[in-house]
Amino acid sequence: MEADRLTSLPLSGASRLWRLSNLIMAVFFGLAGAVQINDPDPGLWIVVYSVPASLTLVVSLNPSVTDNLVWRSISDLHSTACVMGSAVLGYSLVTTAQNNILHEEEGRELFGLVIVTAWMSLCRNSANKLYLFLSRNSPGGFYLVIALFLCLSPFVMWLYIYMNTEMRASWPSHCKTVI
Repeated sequence: MEADRLTSLPLSGASRLWRLSNLIMAVFFGLAGAVQINDPDPGLWIVVYSVPASLTLVVSLNPSVTDNLVWRSISDLHSTACVMGSAVLGYSLVTTAQNNILHEEEGRELFGLVIVTAWMSLCRNSANKLYLFLSRNSPGGFYLVIALFLCLSPFVMWLYIYMNTEMRASWPSHCKTVI
């Protein structure tokens, strides 16, 4: 079984990076959920970010958990809801967006859902791919490079938004107090 092979591998640098990436994303999702407290619909968005925060925290502690039926079911259900939400927000943006999509609340929400969906997909498929990647005969680190890029991109985006005062000036008041 894949999980048995994953747990029998020595804790290599790549494995440590994968676990660290999940820990970073758990922190990001936790922070993203915490700043939703002043949103007009906080309950929805706190759940949107808290579920992947919990799931990725567990993956950072035990990567083989992604083979667990309960973990996979929660991940699949949450990802499906995020994909449906992305479709609704994407349609709304196409029909009503007047500015850069980061200036639109729906655009920022859409990016959040895309990040959640991409990360959960990466985690869900990690048990199958990590064994190959972490084994001594691995052909390369493309999978890990994607993970590192994804885990750093939300923080780079937050930094960009923080430094771009012109962008923040047009935001509704509940968004201005989170940074």
